[in-house]
Parts: sequence; structure tokens; C-alpha cells
Amino acid sequence: MRCSASTFYSGGEITHLWCAWLCSVRVGSTTIVLHAPQERNIESVKEVWQLATEPGFLVYTCLIVILVAVLIFRYVPRYGQAHMIVYVGICSFMGSLTVMAVKAVGIGLKLSFEGKNQFKYCETWVFTLVVTFCRLLQVNYLNKALDTFNTAVISPVYYVMFTTFTIIASMIMFKEWDSKDAADIATELCGFVTILSGTFLIHKTKDLGKSPSVRSPVFTSPDLNPSPNSISR
Repeated sequence: MRCSASTFYSGGEITHLWCAWLCSVRVGSTTIVLHAPQERNIESVKEVWQLATEPGFLVYTCLIVILVAVLIFRYVPRYGQAHMIVYVGICSFMGSLTVMAVKAVGIGLKLSFEGKNQFKYCETWVFTLVVTFCRLLQVNYLNKALDTFNTAVISPVYYVMFTTFTIIASMIMFKEWDSKDAADIATELCGFVTILSGTFLIHKTKDLGKSPSVRSPVFTSPDLNPSPNSISR
């Protein structure tokens, strides 16, 4: 948000369009939070491991790994410097897996602090390794994207893609949406569309207030006293 806001500073003032974007993002986020599905009560990291090893999430994980591998080994050398979607795609895809692994590690820490040690299970350390690997990969390619392209362009696109794939991964892994009715799901989608609209607004108006420099034409007055040499010619 801070990076995107910097694109709207013109002469020390923030335009009203940036305020509209901020309001739309906050309204959309509040709508999603208020109608978010209730988290299930998990008593062990092994329960999270069972959810992560179910066929649905395994298929999703394999697809993400294949897509990231194709982007890294095929498209980054060819199109990485020209198309930001290559770098942003890698960060967003791996980000969805990172969030799921971080959630598992967070549950393990919470239960461990309550007296139920979860670090005696190898599954907890597997989730920790996944978090470390995915996070390092994200930071690497996000830095490349920020070094190559404008931050004002990277921020909204990354925000939208990261949020989208994180929601998809959470729906597949935790199945928290099974208990929600159609009205709540529709409200969640409306909140998400509101965030997308605000992000699109800030992306399309990032150059507002930056008037292009137009060079004024130079007019030369005709020579009223021509030299004798020019007359003879």
C-alpha cells in the first residue's frame, strides 16, 4: 500500500483517486473478513498434514510446482526482462503454498505454547522447510521484479494474483467453504471484486498528475535585411 501510494504524490498532495482506492480496498477487505468461513478446530499438526496430503491439494501442489518450474527454466531466460507477469507469477504461485505452510507452522507453535509439543512430529519440520524454501524463492524473484519494473506496476498486480491463489489454495486444503451458504459466498466474491476494482483503479491512474513535457515550438522571424551575398545568389 505504501509503495502504491507513492505513485499518487504530486506536488506533495494525494489525489482523490488514491483515497477512493484506499476506501475500496478497505471495504472489500472488511467484507471478506466479516463473511469469512469459521476455521475448524485443529488439535494437531498431523491433522493439517492429512489435509495437505489429500488428493485435491496434492493435485493443486503438483500443478503449482510444474508451473513454477516451467516459468523459471523456460520463460525467465526468454521473457523475464520484458514481461513482469513471469516474475510476479512465480511469487504468487509459491506464495499460496507459503501461506498454507505458514498456517501449519503457526498452528504447531500455538499448540506447543499450550503444552502440546508439536515439534516432536516430523510433519512440523517438513512444513518449516517448505516455508523456508518457498519464502526464499519468493523474495528472490520479487527482488528481480522490483529491480526490473516499476514498483507502482508490480504492487497491484502482485497483490491481486497473490490474494487470488491464496484463497484458492485455502479453499482446496481446509475446505472451510463447505459450511457456507450461497449468500455468504456471493458476499465474499463481491468483496473480492471490490478489492480488484480498487487495485485496477490505482494501476490505471498511476501516472495521473504527471503532465508530459511538451516542448514549445520555436518560431524564427524572417530576415528583413538580407545580405548582398544572398541577393546575388
